[in-house]
Amino acid sequence: MPRPGTRIPYQEAARELLRASVLGAMRELLTERDWSKITLGDVAARAGVSRQTLYNEFGSRSGLAQSYALRLADDLVDHVDTAITGNVGDVRAAFREGVANFFIDAAADPLVRSLLAGEVKPDLLRLITLDAGPLLDQASKRLSLAFQHSWVAATAAESDIIAHALVRIAMSYIPTPPSPGQDAPGELSALLSPYVEAILAARIKR
Repeated sequence: MPRPGTRIPYQEAARELLRASVLGAMRELLTERDWSKITLGDVAARAGVSRQTLYNEFGSRSGLAQSYALRLADDLVDHVDTAITGNVGDVRAAFREGVANFFIDAAADPLVRSLLAGEVKPDLLRLITLDAGPLLDQASKRLSLAFQHSWVAATAAESDIIAHALVRIAMSYIPTPPSPGQDAPGELSALLSPYVEAILAARIKR
């Protein structure tokens, strides 16, 4: 995101507006019908753009779905970043709150609901498993910066370790949601918090 006061070049701003409009249209359609019944033409018509424009920007139906899924990965980072800011000094609460809010949003997301409903959708499943590299890389890099530039103040190497672990584990719950009664956010917090607590304790001793 650009810093306040910075000017965004027109072409970049126009492209971001286009992508936001298209992904918003895709989300609307997913609330009405299953992903398997949505075509690029449907999305283009709902967004008010030509199908060629859609092809030029996203390349294919799979590319469109991947761009949508990247926003889902960004949601994880946003939730954890917000939880870190709101729970200064309490690592366990930050992890638990951030992951819990991500799970709530993910469960309500129409693309995730489409993935889990009805027949198996290999194209969507690949996005968060075999072809999840872009999602994991983007989210891990952003989350690493959150650990570096917050009260955690971990080094880049330390932040990369915790960010990679958290993103990979949290995203793995998308195709296989926690079972009823399972406190997955609490479990993840108990698993990952000691690493960050050790970082904080070592800094105090210096």
